[in-house]
Amino acid sequence: MYATSAVNWIGLWTLYTREVRRFMKVYTQTLIAPVITTLLFLAVFVLAIGRGRGDVAGVPFMEFLAPGLIMMAILQNAFANTSSSIVIAKVQGNIVDTLMPPLNAHELTFGIVMGGATRGMVVGMTVAVAMSLVVDMHIHNAAFIIFHGMAAAIMLALLGAIGGIWSEKFDHIAAVTNFVVTPLSFLSGTFYSIERLPPLFQNIAHFNPFFYAIDGFRYGFIGHSDVVPAVGVLVLIATDTVLWFVCWRMFHTGYKLKA
Repeated sequence: MYATSAVNWIGLWTLYTREVRRFMKVYTQTLIAPVITTLLFLAVFVLAIGRGRGDVAGVPFMEFLAPGLIMMAILQNAFANTSSSIVIAKVQGNIVDTLMPPLNAHELTFGIVMGGATRGMVVGMTVAVAMSLVVDMHIHNAAFIIFHGMAAAIMLALLGAIGGIWSEKFDHIAAVTNFVVTPLSFLSGTFYSIERLPPLFQNIAHFNPFFYAIDGFRYGFIGHSDVVPAVGVLVLIATDTVLWFVCWRMFHTGYKLKA
């Protein structure tokens, strides 16, 4: 990539706005559909379990479940935005339009990843507003909600960019979604507290960065965490740092991007 001493602010802003406009143009698919899907998850749990379900972590089950569903929407949509953007560009042969402008690897990473994180956060906020109409939600610590929401969105946007660069066709990125993203998000305490798991599975959950994203995000709403909240903050910062380096390195070397 290009080695420039100063930040190309115009190019960076153009790349970011391109990524945002890309998902905003099809908002029924990228924004409205995830909201409906998440609300359907909530409805299924209400119908299957009922509002008479006992408390979890000292709060009604629906209040416990809501933050996990919101975070799941953030994770899935941040990943989908960056992965689809890169894979589509590679399959259509126009990835060169992204690589040719005078943007270095950090700028490419930032522009594409922040576009994906923006989609994740917009979907998350929309889901939260819609869910607050049917679930009695409270805010315990707004700083934790904002930090974990943004850190998780960046984490999955980075993972989506890495997966998109690695993938050579849609089947490859679908495999990453089905065998990595979905299992990690479903097995990270989205629908339950890991305190109810056997000790072995609790220990396994502690190696899943998705768990810390959901646990810290939920703590911001209900004030309960399965681990020390500060540990989750450090894990997310470390995970984002490692993924950023991997993504930067891929752009810097042109891994599977240059013909």
